[in-house]
Amino acid sequence: MAPFYDARGNIYAVISPEALRKLGVDVPETAAQSARMRRNWTAQAVAAICDWPPGQRPAASKAHRSDGLLVGPFQDAAPFDVLIVNTDGTLAERSGNGLTIFAHSLTDAARPLSAKGFTLRVHHDNQDSASPVPTEAVPAMVDGVSGFWLGIGTPGFGPEAVGAKGAGVSDAMLDQRPVNRVERLAKLHPHWQTSVFVRVGNPHCVTLVADTEALPGFEQLHESPLNDALTRIAFAAGEFGEGDPCPAGVNLQWAAKVAPNRIMARVFERGEGPTASSGTSASAVASAAWLSGWVKAGLVEVVMPGGTAPVRLIEEDGQLKQVQLFGAAHLQN
Repeated sequence: MAPFYDARGNIYAVISPEALRKLGVDVPETAAQSARMRRNWTAQAVAAICDWPPGQRPAASKAHRSDGLLVGPFQDAAPFDVLIVNTDGTLAERSGNGLTIFAHSLTDAARPLSAKGFTLRVHHDNQDSASPVPTEAVPAMVDGVSGFWLGIGTPGFGPEAVGAKGAGVSDAMLDQRPVNRVERLAKLHPHWQTSVFVRVGNPHCVTLVADTEALPGFEQLHESPLNDALTRIAFAAGEFGEGDPCPAGVNLQWAAKVAPNRIMARVFERGEGPTASSGTSASAVASAAWLSGWVKAGLVEVVMPGGTAPVRLIEEDGQLKQVQLFGAAHLQN
């Protein structure tokens, strides 16, 4: 059976394409082909690996054993191709915690890795961004914890960056800085009036709130009617979502500043729903906080129910040029 790893409360199973084929899942030979043909095999893979065995689902647990499935690598040496499969069968362009887990699994499998870093390439079939999405992983030690710095890249900001459309998105200002108002979020809470769209490989909508009281509770995100409303907003147009304001779906976050360069956040992922933590969400939150003047470049801590994510923001000539995320993972018992 595939091993399950934990990174800040985010759980992913990791399995090679060869191992999936032995289970009868018809995964194509290359990552690019697998992404293009994902409708033929991802649902079967999720059922085989991520579903709870009959009678073994603990009370009050999520519908699946993990937040997703990492399929790879497709080769024996770097660069390593991988697919990030959401539990609804769709593919993600990037997952900070998922890639941290995948890098850790490569170490456990004794793959040849350079201490100077190696490249992970995420293949997907989302039409609004290029595939594959490369990420540099560099082994590192932070506060005595062994893990990886992931090069998330240069963030893009604004509705255009995430493919947001429609009259439900309007311009707004926060301390003389341009932000947006997302009508469907604003109607859900009087303090959810200010949002920042961020692309860090995948699309995000970060809603900035004045204090932690305006953050949704983690348990509340799982409950109706809020969960239903957020699913319709976050998920792509289809069986569960309405793709509004982003037809391809968008990851949702809420952020409150609690100290200099320290942000508390909640996360609701497209294709998954509420999650205890998310590395790319932490990167998006830190980027949105920088754009809004909440934090300065340097190390930013993003606190989520699953743990705290260190994010490093690198600024050049007044522009945010690079976002780096530190993560560590461990094998579940």
